[in-house]
Amino acid sequence: MDYIDRVREQWAHRLPEVDTSPAEVGARVRRIAGLLEDQIAGDLAAHGISRGELDVLTALRRAGRPLRAGEVTTMTGAPGASMTKRLARLEQAGLVERTVLERDRRGVVVALTPGGEALTDELFPRQVEHERAVLADLSEAERAELGRLLAVVLRRLDPADYGAGRDV
Repeated sequence: MDYIDRVREQWAHRLPEVDTSPAEVGARVRRIAGLLEDQIAGDLAAHGISRGELDVLTALRRAGRPLRAGEVTTMTGAPGASMTKRLARLEQAGLVERTVLERDRRGVVVALTPGGEALTDELFPRQVEHERAVLADLSEAERAELGRLLAVVLRRLDPADYGAGRDV
């Protein structure tokens, strides 16, 4: 019995008419995500950055080129105001550079600095290792099946169209 089983059992006593079976997945996904984020947050805090800021760095690193600020916002799913704050903090830390486009003074392009690239190359593999450790009790086939099933659910919720050939 895990935490979610105990919660469902408690609800069965309080509101027996409510079917809590979706919590078998939904509540577990949220709890796993929260616990994993807590583990990763400690690693990031030691480097003076937040999870949202790492998302910016990894988006830029994956793209392999400078991006318009709006592209970074789209890729990370962060609200515009949050993105402005994240970019300012990352620029102040010397991890990104923002440049105003000559042809359109409203457009801002964001690029990783060498320090930002090096930090991303250090932290991203560690994040992947945290995730690998969480999945250690599953076989390769079980991990693939879990990933496939979660992708089905995510496609229902995620409004973005991640078509083939697009950099995301």
